[in-house]
Amino acid sequence: MLVKTYGAAVFGIDATTITIEVNLSPGINFFLVGLPDSAVKESQQRIKSAFTNNGYKFPGKEITINMAPADIRKEGSVFDLSIAMGILASSEQVSTENLSKYLILGELSLDGILKPLRGVLPIALNARGEGFKGIVLPRENAREAAMVKGLEVIPVDHLNDVVEFFNDPKVIKPLKIDVQSIFNPVTAGNELDFKDVKGQMAIKRAFEIAAAGGHNVVLIGPPGAGKSMLAKRLPTILPPLSIEESLESTKIHSVVGNISSDKGLITERPFRKPHHTISDVALVGGGGYPQPGEISLAHNGVLFLDELPEYKRTVLEVMRQPMEDRMVTISRAKFTVDYPAGFMLVAAMNPCPCGYYNHPDRDCSCGSNNVQRYLNKISGPLLDRIDLHVEVTPVNYDDLANDMPKEGSKEIRERVIKARGVQQDRYADSGFHSNAEIGSKQIRQYCKISNDSAAVLKKAMNNFGFSARAYDRILKVARTIADLDFAPDIEVKHIAEAIQYRSLDRENWAG
Repeated sequence: MLVKTYGAAVFGIDATTITIEVNLSPGINFFLVGLPDSAVKESQQRIKSAFTNNGYKFPGKEITINMAPADIRKEGSVFDLSIAMGILASSEQVSTENLSKYLILGELSLDGILKPLRGVLPIALNARGEGFKGIVLPRENAREAAMVKGLEVIPVDHLNDVVEFFNDPKVIKPLKIDVQSIFNPVTAGNELDFKDVKGQMAIKRAFEIAAAGGHNVVLIGPPGAGKSMLAKRLPTILPPLSIEESLESTKIHSVVGNISSDKGLITERPFRKPHHTISDVALVGGGGYPQPGEISLAHNGVLFLDELPEYKRTVLEVMRQPMEDRMVTISRAKFTVDYPAGFMLVAAMNPCPCGYYNHPDRDCSCGSNNVQRYLNKISGPLLDRIDLHVEVTPVNYDDLANDMPKEGSKEIRERVIKARGVQQDRYADSGFHSNAEIGSKQIRQYCKISNDSAAVLKKAMNNFGFSARAYDRILKVARTIADLDFAPDIEVKHIAEAIQYRSLDRENWAG
């Protein structure tokens, strides 16, 4: 008897439906074909033990299982349950009436208990797109799958639950969740707040501009000046995630198993802070079976690289293309996967090995050659892709001792949201969300400047040796500053302020 059940495999952050064809015929062999890896092949032992321990009969016949499409490699234990149900149905131990209507996922323990999976959200989205009525999966993953409207989510704990459901679908009620009720990206009550930052008004202004336009930032200053403290507070002034952005981020984190069973949806912008010993594969993504890296996990959020020159040169250089294209492409011999990488880069660094170059009160012991050598660890092309270069100075005693109320994240965030609203209206028909994303065509269209502004920019280009990419970045930052002022046109003061944020591009910056 031939029976078909349906599972799914995740490639990149997208899922593909896998048809499990189970056929029983005279004999005693077990054949599993369709490019299964070792974990899939080992399902025979897990399934056989689960049947024995729960009173089901493992057929004493020749069992042939084909996993189609046969040219796609199948990996992991996610197919245990769909194969098990195919064997039970083909041996007439479970009803076949509703098998074709549901996607069936789960890893079986030897006692029949189901274990949680990775990549459930992209699988659920694919199931809805292909017209399945619902999805049967472990209870720990049910909330995540239930974020997809129009799909029945059947949470199960044990093999017996699955058998009972297919014999009588009324036994288990589908899990239903009101996405809007749990989608609350407001940062009220966050322990981190810009009101805790003493002084540093110029840096707060730079972060407000960065948040308003989605720009990359590098902070350069001595130890203890507050670089890390400021960077950790950036997410508190970013606009809230939209539901679409939340689903995008959740798909990526689902693939690597970062979604908690009690939440099911990412409602706050990611903040990733990898250590400087990270490898290039861990940062960008890849591996024998490609997985998203830190820059993809930071999609729609912030990637914070502290002590930037301490990262390996190769690690930093692999970020250049993703920063430009907002996408990572991982190519292997037989397939290619794409991971989104629309992140804001925030980097922090000391100006020299000792950390006190340009310090107002302490002398630098490094010498100009060592300072330049230290700064040269960060390549020019990478710095070109960072919109704002911000010099951080030490906080003086008067600012530290001042207990007067400071402007908090809530007030700054309100201005950022208004500026982002201006950009969304401007780019409504072009698919962009912020000024940092636009290309050369949009720069020519939306970042036009007057003759006076052009004269100021030309003088800066000639004096500081800015590159063509830096020219574009200055225009985009100036456009964001104008949006914060609700100015329809870029004015001279906007260009002048944007130029101030290119300090590391200036010739002989380190003497």
